[in-house]
Amino acid sequence: MNTPGSFQEFLKTQQNEHPSELWPLPLKALWYDAKGDWEASHNIAQDIPSDLGSWIHAYLHRKEGDRFNADYWYRRAKKHYPYSTLLEEFRVLVEYVLNG
Repeated sequence: MNTPGSFQEFLKTQQNEHPSELWPLPLKALWYDAKGDWEASHNIAQDIPSDLGSWIHAYLHRKEGDRFNADYWYRRAKKHYPYSTLLEEFRVLVEYVLNG
């Protein structure tokens, strides 16, 4: 399975049972989040030692409602706490990974 070329193509992959093994870890983490598996997404995100991994980690804790933890990870990602919706941030993250 090739990497999706757009956010819409990414969303269509949600019908699959698993993300492609060929996908980068950030895309897999976001795929599991979209699939409703916060735990799997979090497990992947915390193993991505980069600003992007920290950003995904921050987003997940924001989604969880843990502002304190989210703030920590946003700082690690060199980002400010967003005031966009979770869906808007999710889309930005997916598009950032796809266009990386």
